[in-house]
Amino acid sequence: MAKVIQFPSPGPEKFGFKPVRKKGKSAKLKSGQLNLFNTGKVVSLNQLTYFEEALMLDDLGDTKAKDFYLKSIEAGDFVADAYCNLGIIESQNGNSTRAIDCFTNCLKENPRHFEAHYNLANLYAELGNLSLAKVHYQISIELEPHFPNGHFNLGLTLAINKEIQEAIQSLSLYCKLVAPQERVQAEKLILSLSQSLGN
Repeated sequence: MAKVIQFPSPGPEKFGFKPVRKKGKSAKLKSGQLNLFNTGKVVSLNQLTYFEEALMLDDLGDTKAKDFYLKSIEAGDFVADAYCNLGIIESQNGNSTRAIDCFTNCLKENPRHFEAHYNLANLYAELGNLSLAKVHYQISIELEPHFPNGHFNLGLTLAINKEIQEAIQSLSLYCKLVAPQERVQAEKLILSLSQSLGN
């Protein structure tokens, strides 16, 4: 007879980094227009820019992507976006200081760069600097209020920082932005936080 072993369910995990995809004119569709080619790649007859080449290599997990992001920065091609994606690579390689430098250089180029604020917040949260993580999550939410992961990660940061009411508010906003099946973890956390207020 087999014995069933119950493993404890893991605690809530925060959502990871958000890379920048091409934001040029071709990336945006007119309002109401359907994207009929969302699974295909647009191949230009012209030579790809350094940033486009870096994106392709990055998507393939090729380590040369880093070199092409640097070339993109030198060429002045999507400088803020290249710094942001380079920051993700540096963070994934365990180079937190370089990653912070890349994200802050991105913000020097574009202080309202949503992905840089969000990614910087994730990095600060990983490093345990909750006050800076909180600030950058809040800025990212100001820039993109309908991006649910920002609300979830802010809620986790606030909960860890013992700001329970604010954490519940942030997690509740997350629940409003996602499908019912994606709310389960957040709802359990809200319930747990609410019970801790009653004690």
